Amino acid sequence: MPVRKTVRRAVYHKIVWPALLAGWSLFFAEAQPLRNPLDFPASLSGNFGELRANHFHSGIDFKTQGVEGKSVHAVQDGYVCRIAVSPWGYGNVIYVAHPDDSLMTVYGHLQRFSGAVADWVTEQQYEAERFAVDLTPEPEQFPVRRGDVIGLSGNSGSSGGPHLHFEVRDLHTEEPLDPLPFYEKQIRDSRPPKVRAVMAHPVEGRGAVNRSSLRQQWTPAVRRDGTAGLSERIEAWGEVGFSIQANDYMDGTANIYGVRELSLSVDGVEVFHSAVDRFSFDETRYLNAWVDYETWRERRAFFVKTFVEPGNRLRFITAVNRGILTVDEPRVYHLVFLLTDAFGNSETLAVDVVGKEQEIPLPDRRGTTPFFRQEDSRFGEKGIRLLIPEKSLYTQLDFRYSRREDTAYFSDVHRLHDRPVALHRPARLSLFLLRDGPAETRSYGIVSLRNGQRSWTGGVYREGWLEADIRELGLAYAIAADTVAPKITPVNAAQWVRDGAVTFRLTDNLSGVESYRGTIDGHYVLFEMDGKKALIRYAFDSRRLSRGKHVLSLTVRDACGNMAGYEKTFAW
Repeated sequence: MPVRKTVRRAVYHKIVWPALLAGWSLFFAEAQPLRNPLDFPASLSGNFGELRANHFHSGIDFKTQGVEGKSVHAVQDGYVCRIAVSPWGYGNVIYVAHPDDSLMTVYGHLQRFSGAVADWVTEQQYEAERFAVDLTPEPEQFPVRRGDVIGLSGNSGSSGGPHLHFEVRDLHTEEPLDPLPFYEKQIRDSRPPKVRAVMAHPVEGRGAVNRSSLRQQWTPAVRRDGTAGLSERIEAWGEVGFSIQANDYMDGTANIYGVRELSLSVDGVEVFHSAVDRFSFDETRYLNAWVDYETWRERRAFFVKTFVEPGNRLRFITAVNRGILTVDEPRVYHLVFLLTDAFGNSETLAVDVVGKEQEIPLPDRRGTTPFFRQEDSRFGEKGIRLLIPEKSLYTQLDFRYSRREDTAYFSDVHRLHDRPVALHRPARLSLFLLRDGPAETRSYGIVSLRNGQRSWTGGVYREGWLEADIRELGLAYAIAADTVAPKITPVNAAQWVRDGAVTFRLTDNLSGVESYRGTIDGHYVLFEMDGKKALIRYAFDSRRLSRGKHVLSLTVRDACGNMAGYEKTFAW
């Protein structure tokens, strides 16, 4: 969520170039403590760089004692440079620039903003006649001092529970930095990370483990001497990569966290190292190349690879020979995984791999189409066209395709590959419309099918074809139609006047609610939206609504243009 270029220009002349040139490792070593943004001892529910769906966690999550409404303070002098409101993502979020430190701090999932900022945001929402806004005030508009209350903690946006999402960013590059070096004296942590499982990845056609080319997983056990190891024997030959599933922990809490630093040594020589201390939003999706994506998709378990796929461009990773272990001698190869957190707590896991010559199975490429990472990949069959741009794949792919008829859809059902594969850049999928349905072509959309569930992708109709961008293979895709209007459900309508607020639940059968607009007596009123609960709420505003009888109207539109309306007369 980068700030706008106008903010960059406003602070450009104050950037401390010597600090950038000296390197951020030196900067972190000399990082000045920031104020706790809350009024009670800091405790975290999430740390920097945690693995999330398609991205890294770009901040730390401060616990707010399980409730909303806690005062949130600016952690350093500066000014408000950006404010955003959304039913998703960070929800209510405020960005504060600190030019003297070349930093920016971000405060997300707020319940509401405070003071003049709150009033100004509401004015902008009414002027735009929409709830979701992204605003860039002038640098002199909202100055803040260290300790000023800038909002109240909440659970807005895509938050899974009350907390404060907090980020520290490089003001010039807008890259998120690990905030923990600024809080190392305010947070206690004496617990090391732990490895939960180890997985071997024989390189297809070039390696085997225990006479198999398939991935294999083991769970470490505690030995008699207190160290962790594997009780199973691992025999390998050829080229093999490894990945681990691991968690970090902190004092006084049952939460689990991401591991900040990971290395793999073979016979005492480090062949892989990663340290998640900063990244850019442009590269965060490379997470899908770093983890075993298939395992995450199928089991929701993150295994981090200690080898580097050809298309992985994460800057915080270094490797020798891509971290691949070449087993070509009948001897024991000693592997040591070292995990370290931001406070220096560490854990090692020793794994012995026995070199044993064995047959390396050849891959079965019958019926496949080769897709290469460094060039555009095109595929066409009856009723389907697929274009995967260059550098969208993280490694070469032997693409498998199948098709079946299904009268529930307006196209054949097209299966794009036999296992999950993430795409770094969107691919263009075009499906042919086989039979007529709704008169309105806008009603058609491509859907993805997984375990009997449909997810709307959408698309644009062109001369009998529907085109849409997709970000994943391993799913089935087909054309569906949405001709059903969204559903508007009043929530506790009998208590609206007593509660001083109007609440509705908005749902849709397929394409999803795209927009809504509420009026009272024909004048726009601001309904705030909670996306995760599908609720919209208007609190009576005495500055804009007088006492008496009124007519409330609400219109809702889905992504296919289907509309629903609601009208009610009430007295306030």
